[in-house]
Amino acid sequence: MSDRRPFFWLDVFTEQPLEGNGLAVVLEADSVSAETMLAFAREVGLSESTFVQTADQSGADYRNRIWTVSDEIPFAGHPSLGTAVAVAIDRGMTSANFVQQTQVGLQEVEVENQDGQWYAAIRQPLAEFGQTWSAEQTAAILGLSAEQMDPHLSAQLVSTGLPALLLPVADREALASCRPDFDALHRIESRPALNTYAFVHERGSKTVHARCFAQDLAGVEDPATGSAAGPLVAYLQDCLDISSIVVRQGEDMGRPSRLDASMVDGQPRVGGNVVLLSEGVVHLPD
Repeated sequence: MSDRRPFFWLDVFTEQPLEGNGLAVVLEADSVSAETMLAFAREVGLSESTFVQTADQSGADYRNRIWTVSDEIPFAGHPSLGTAVAVAIDRGMTSANFVQQTQVGLQEVEVENQDGQWYAAIRQPLAEFGQTWSAEQTAAILGLSAEQMDPHLSAQLVSTGLPALLLPVADREALASCRPDFDALHRIESRPALNTYAFVHERGSKTVHARCFAQDLAGVEDPATGSAAGPLVAYLQDCLDISSIVVRQGEDMGRPSRLDASMVDGQPRVGGNVVLLSEGVVHLPD
């Protein structure tokens, strides 16, 4: 027997439908099994799908379970923003400050609708800075030569809940040439839930162009990655004393995205517009 559950399809980090990063959200999912969640995520085929359940941690408004086509992950950016907007729409709210529960704890998510346009932002956990590597050690991960990497910055593993391997490249031509090699990645970092985040920072500006590849997304490029934009702004503050950036991602994929990232009281805050594409019900078994 199937249950009717509220369902939302949204595009996150964009003002235009069919751009940004798509997200499927299922509400009233307390009785949905993990096996069904994974099967649904694979059926939908987006980079992530989320399931909203009753929180079991004090102070949280809801529990947000986030799934790729491969597995459940502890935290992600655009699923946090899109889920918060879906909850607000379902509850008839035009603005809210939610606290969501994920596997990495509690995060504050702000949502607001102004003149019919949704905007959401999340305060991510404190950044944890990991190992650094040279261009010679990491260029092969992107299918590039060492000369195509940024000579002034080192690659580094940084996490605000989901680890991101930040890989600075020399210019946008090098960024467009990236072809990920996960075998080369595994020679320095073996965990599967890892964002491989190539970026180029335009010196003298706050604009960063980025591309994201992840093996748990079946190697498919991600058009907008909030869980990597947070580590990136923390990294740039640490390296270059830059505390606010605009990340442009997904442009070469035909899914242009804009992510606003800044440091607020020592924590990354990542925000962007959210567009409601579709809503209705989905029939999922208990």
